[in-house]
Amino acid sequence: MLKINNLHANINGKEILKGINLEIKAGEIHAIMGPNGSGKSTLASVIAGKEDFEVTEGSVVLNDEDLADFAPEVRAHKGVFLSFQYPIEIPGVTVTNFIKTAINETRKAKGLEELPAKEMLQLIREKADLLEIDRKFLSRSLNEGFSGGEKKRNEIFQMAMLEPQLAILDETDSGLDIDALKVVANGVNKLKSESNAVLLITHYQRLLDYIVPDFVHVLYNGKIVKSGGKELAHELEEKGYDWLK
Repeated sequence: MLKINNLHANINGKEILKGINLEIKAGEIHAIMGPNGSGKSTLASVIAGKEDFEVTEGSVVLNDEDLADFAPEVRAHKGVFLSFQYPIEIPGVTVTNFIKTAINETRKAKGLEELPAKEMLQLIREKADLLEIDRKFLSRSLNEGFSGGEKKRNEIFQMAMLEPQLAILDETDSGLDIDALKVVANGVNKLKSESNAVLLITHYQRLLDYIVPDFVHVLYNGKIVKSGGKELAHELEEKGYDWLK
């Protein structure tokens, strides 16, 4: 599904990614771990097409299609979903209205008509129930006054509604207490299927107690220096990252 080959990227002339190679197949969950400044969030941003970063070499290919010339919104329409460490607040725009707009824009990009209101409402209710989201939550302004856990739950709800092929969760466990972490993990696990894939970016092994990855990769100084199974995350928890230098 996703193939990254010899990916180099910089920001403001400083090279951050120094030759990333990674392949993610449908049905798989991959976790990227590494210390601060290693390039984890940069990798997520480059896959999603964030324009702050310049790709100087290599490729990012989704379903045999090179994403190089596609803007972030086009990549989103093609099935790339990126959750943010710090989701923005949009006062006056409800969670429901935001997701309706997002879904219909994606349908429009695919040459489809807008989803009829009745079907949209039914879909929203189904996904909200699946993720155990209170209906009152859906009428609140997007992220305004939300706790950290509510912001993350909202992003998982967006993911459920948009049904992306590749979901990139960038430090989605940041600042969450254990109850909120379980809610997020439960949502990801329910949404996993044989036709989609998940890329988790995290500092901590604790998230991987609830979302069990097929592969764990260690990103260090702009390169993937080690890959393994879920046991690698436990090893990193015990030893830290210095032993990988």
